[in-house]
Amino acid sequence: MVAVALDQYALGAIVVSAFALVLAIYSFVAAKKKVAGEAPTEAVNCVAAAAANGECRSANAADADVIIVGAGVAGSALAHTLGKDGRRVHVIERDLTEPDRIVGELLQPGGYLKLIELGLEDCVNEIDAQRVFGYALFKDGKNTRLSYPLEKFHSDVSGRSFHNGRFIQRMREKSASLPNVRLEQGTVTSLLEENGTVKGVQYKTKDGKEMTAYAPLTVVCDGCFSNLRRSLCNPQVDIPSCFVGLVLENCELPYANHGHVILGDPSPILFYPISSTEVRCLVDVPGQKVPSIANGEMANYLKTVVAPQVPPEIYDSFVAAIDKGNIRTMPNRSMPAAPHPTPGALLMGDAFNMRHPLTGGGMTVALSDIVVLRNLLKPLRDLNDAPTLCKYLESFYTLRKPVASTINTLAGALYKVFCASPDQARKEMREACFDYLSLGGVFSTGPVALLSGLNPRPLSLVLHFFAVAVYGVGRLCLPFPSPSRVWIGARLISGASAIIFPIIKAEGVRQMFFPATVPAYYRAPPVKGDH
Repeated sequence: MVAVALDQYALGAIVVSAFALVLAIYSFVAAKKKVAGEAPTEAVNCVAAAAANGECRSANAADADVIIVGAGVAGSALAHTLGKDGRRVHVIERDLTEPDRIVGELLQPGGYLKLIELGLEDCVNEIDAQRVFGYALFKDGKNTRLSYPLEKFHSDVSGRSFHNGRFIQRMREKSASLPNVRLEQGTVTSLLEENGTVKGVQYKTKDGKEMTAYAPLTVVCDGCFSNLRRSLCNPQVDIPSCFVGLVLENCELPYANHGHVILGDPSPILFYPISSTEVRCLVDVPGQKVPSIANGEMANYLKTVVAPQVPPEIYDSFVAAIDKGNIRTMPNRSMPAAPHPTPGALLMGDAFNMRHPLTGGGMTVALSDIVVLRNLLKPLRDLNDAPTLCKYLESFYTLRKPVASTINTLAGALYKVFCASPDQARKEMREACFDYLSLGGVFSTGPVALLSGLNPRPLSLVLHFFAVAVYGVGRLCLPFPSPSRVWIGARLISGASAIIFPIIKAEGVRQMFFPATVPAYYRAPPVKGDH
């Protein structure tokens, strides 16, 4: 026993020393590198009126500087942000009633910081949102708690979990409170193009009337089911799995105010609070086909396969939620950002870029993108020179990369590591990941800072990912390496590379790790816009 303890201590010391050395090198390189209130009652009434009548028009909204297609998280936040900067904004949303979704319910602390930066932090008030301080991981009867590294931030900063629809309605109310933002219910059917430049949109109003709207800039953020993205990007949508959603009522989670991730078989199971009395459960089912809800296959699958793997404290509530019958499903989509720079148009949100929702990073990426776009557009008074504006806004695709690519890569890599596999090397990687995070110190705070959006550095992500792989090899080969264990260790490193490198390639190696070498990175605002 003493020898085993010493071996584990020695292994930990080796990993700590190696990690410290790598971080020191990283810090040296980084040092050398040149781095470039609540919505008023009128706003509530305005959103309600828009849902009822199809339109919410301000007195001076005859024309627009920007058309925004979609009023979800990205569209509503962007409308408020640009409206606050003095732009005339026309938002066209297919359905202005409160959405009812099983995803988009967890905002990471990094996303909450962006919400503060955009002046939208009060949108999590009065919706019974719950504060989230970290995660709890469960595997084979063991568990560990991972806290967000929030020590350097104001006491109000933490994650937030809530009903997605309530949050979106608050965002819509906030944007509609601005006199230069026009919120209209309608379905955009096509983009209006002239000589390769997008001039506006064609849409149907709530009562079926065909209309056109024109603006120098059209931002498409109509969500994961976007029917407009094909003309603005090359969508490569992957559907690795589906989420099966349940709501557990009056359920006490083992760790209050924490997300819970069960490393189950065949794939992860998530629990997190969405109100003071409700807990969301998301069961990941690999592949695109899920058991039928209608004929009872799904209920049977959840009771026989999933229920035995959930913590005993919430077993009864989980079974009761299944018996209640409100089971819903949602495909999990992943899509790298692959835009065609198009004069007069821009993609945002899930219409533009998606990642597996395991890590809850989607809203953080969208809000971060809005901050980047706001800062780029701020010095421009005139948006009418479409070709010049398009060339200038190519910088957006580079400037967004540190946050977006880190969260996207982590989501894809973690999902693959957390899924069960018959392959011994993959099993060892999964076990090593759990034990690595359980070590505490930099081994847990580093990855959690990445996941939470508080430290979105691609190089830090790669270092931690391969530190997990090296830790796994060390566990296999100490104290006495056998040929079979060395072979499994080699396959573990190879498997880790096969997981992360294709994701990085899809994200763009140059933009992700060497953004300063991309010409658009240096692009200054058009001179014309400064006059």
